Amino acid sequence: MIEITVNGKQYEVASDGDMPLLWLLRDHLNLRGTKYGCGVGVCGICTVLLDGAPARACMVTLSAVGKRGVTTIEGISQDANNSLIRSWIAEQVPQCGYCQPGQLMAATALLSHIPPPDADTIRDTMSGVLCRCGTYLRIKRALAAAACPTSPKATETSIDREVTLAPTDSGSPALFTPNPWVRINGNGEVTVVVDRSEMGQGIATALAMLVAEELEVDIGQVGIEFAPADDVYVNPRLGEQMTGGSTSVRAAWEPLRRAGAEAREMLIRAAAAVWDIDAQECLAADGAVVHPASGRRLGYGALAQRASVLPRPGQIALKPRDQFKILGRSIPRLDIPDMCKGKASYGLDIRVPGMLVAVVARSPVLGGKVTHFDGHRTMAVPGVRHIIEIESGIAVVADDTWSALRGRQALDVDWKAGKLATLSSTLIRQRFERAARDRGKVIRDKGHADRELRRARKRIEAIFTTPYLAHATMEPMNCLAYVQPGRCDIWVPTQAQGGVRESACALTGLEEKNVYVHTTFLGGGFGRRLEQDFVKEAVEISHKLGLPVQVVWTRQDDMQHDFYRPANLNRIKATLGENGLPLAWHQRIVGPALALQGVDLPYAIANVHEEHVLVDAGVPTGAWRSVAASQNAFAVECFVDELAYAAGFDPAEYRRLMLADSPRHLAVLNRAVDQAGWNDARTQGRHLGVAVYYSFGSWVGMVAEVAITAMRNIEVRRVVCAIDCGSVINPDAIAAQMEGAVAFALSAALYGDITIEQGRVQQSSFQDYPILTLAQMPAVEVHIIQSTEPPGGVGEPGIPPLAPAVANAVFAATGLRLRNLPLRLDR
Repeated sequence: MIEITVNGKQYEVASDGDMPLLWLLRDHLNLRGTKYGCGVGVCGICTVLLDGAPARACMVTLSAVGKRGVTTIEGISQDANNSLIRSWIAEQVPQCGYCQPGQLMAATALLSHIPPPDADTIRDTMSGVLCRCGTYLRIKRALAAAACPTSPKATETSIDREVTLAPTDSGSPALFTPNPWVRINGNGEVTVVVDRSEMGQGIATALAMLVAEELEVDIGQVGIEFAPADDVYVNPRLGEQMTGGSTSVRAAWEPLRRAGAEAREMLIRAAAAVWDIDAQECLAADGAVVHPASGRRLGYGALAQRASVLPRPGQIALKPRDQFKILGRSIPRLDIPDMCKGKASYGLDIRVPGMLVAVVARSPVLGGKVTHFDGHRTMAVPGVRHIIEIESGIAVVADDTWSALRGRQALDVDWKAGKLATLSSTLIRQRFERAARDRGKVIRDKGHADRELRRARKRIEAIFTTPYLAHATMEPMNCLAYVQPGRCDIWVPTQAQGGVRESACALTGLEEKNVYVHTTFLGGGFGRRLEQDFVKEAVEISHKLGLPVQVVWTRQDDMQHDFYRPANLNRIKATLGENGLPLAWHQRIVGPALALQGVDLPYAIANVHEEHVLVDAGVPTGAWRSVAASQNAFAVECFVDELAYAAGFDPAEYRRLMLADSPRHLAVLNRAVDQAGWNDARTQGRHLGVAVYYSFGSWVGMVAEVAITAMRNIEVRRVVCAIDCGSVINPDAIAAQMEGAVAFALSAALYGDITIEQGRVQQSSFQDYPILTLAQMPAVEVHIIQSTEPPGGVGEPGIPPLAPAVANAVFAATGLRLRNLPLRLDR
């Protein structure tokens, strides 16, 4: 028996002392604010305090804790005057929020030992906690504000507000449900049903803003609830109930405003009936219906019952833009206070009575299968209950996560490697190079590019390559399923509720109406959670056992069994006219299907030929934030830069000359270049690179400023972004997404590389698949082009221009053309 003190309370724990503190906190003490990220002490998001000093909970065993007091995020968030949490909320730090408890605990230790820390100390100390969403700039601002006790933001912001996501089958006391997105109860409380997944893009708040604008309620009075799996919530842009492609606001722009307007009109009619007057004499304002002539007023709660029996209105006029009170303003996100207090529930945080935990042994070789296993040693591990062979491998099912992990470690499994046993990154690259010499499927053929290239006295040619990339979400894959006779419940951080339901039906034989999908917050998505592999594992195990089972993936599982962004190769040839501008452009893209998309060539080139050569090496691939636009923008925008220098033009001016017929491209280019001080860069000895790209409904221009260190490393110091995403919902959320896109894309541009040897993925954690740290985060400036056009995407369009802007800046600094990602000067 071990005695331990956590947040001032004493506990006695029956343990041999080898259990990491993390699993005691999460599985036994129900303190789930401390998150699991890597399990090997690299990511830092499980940081807690031991007698005030920061420690990685995944690396500290219970016996090593000794008599030191443990403090978790729950311990510090009880203080309503906590300056750090106030500053975190004021600066709107979180995106997905999953890493933020660890960030806050590290910051707490920093401020308690070094008040006030300078910028270098903040940089050095906080770089030990990783954030895949790239919230680093806001973390630095929040820390600086918290260190200053007179900071207005730190003193004025409240941490008391909570937004609890009610379960979808809670029997809410809503009296008025005019449509699938709006609910109002007798107290006048408004709930917006969010039919998209919240994974850091701020969509839960954005969709609530759309409804609140038309409903005439203050956004601070709106609660949010994630939608169940239901055909009514199908994303009209994708044809399925899913979140991806930066479509959430684009798909909701009119439907959710109409949902709010519909509710508003029904409430107005209900009030008019009470007062026995014409509804045209009434208006809605501040959560009530008022009659200006008499001054009478009825709150929405008082009208909910009467409004619920009225017929839905037909045609409804939406508010004109000049009457917007909410849309277009920077509104604090509704979910951030809970994220900062460790109260937001992610998939790994869900618990149900009688739940068991499963980890799965999967083939180390891609596509391998089980031939034999021996579970005698595993069943001898305390807490292990079952060993089950499933489609993806062998599941070890136990009372808690630590027991399941130890049980899997003791498992003996023989694998049949399969046809990918000899696959390697080198072989894949060679296949791509051979295929690049072949003709492919013609996608675009304008003018006579081949003819002009044959005639040309001089051709410019380059080959660009990109690697496989992992998603590396901070919350590893997980799913909790409970299959009972006639019913299946699934609690899961998913981007594809419709796919979850479909998978469960296929595995259990249940009808769709008997499958209940409970969506949680997502600790990062980036396209990975569109897949169903982790869902199928949980449903299959629960179906066989008849018990609730949560499947938990480790970081190594996540890294080595991903659906990777595919590798690809671009071969581009061009010839220039007498004016130096491109006369012909020939582009051949080689790779799996997902790597052949996302080409944007807006430039005025008379002769353009584009071909795709499909080569699939068998590596599992899937959507990755901005998909193939992240790869093909690199090739296109780097090659345009090469043409500019070959023609003797300034790269920005060269693009301007070719974008006269593409005004939205031109606008973001000009804004980014001007704000970056492009024309002064050379005289000041600064090295800048530029790129401009359209993807997912939005236009983005980027200028990157780099320096080369004495060790020949690329240091990105500043990135200036300009985005035209049409109508703006929440400007600060757009800025946050662009900041995050820079961090995400810079991780890929400088470090991202999944390599394969003998059919095995070589990377296993953030040690060998590094992502950007706070110390490496450049300054980022975001400039939003004002527009009255319909909304475009935001989460993904910021990714594609970053890598080429950096590569072009490296050329400006060194004269070297880097045509392979990740960017390295040593190869």
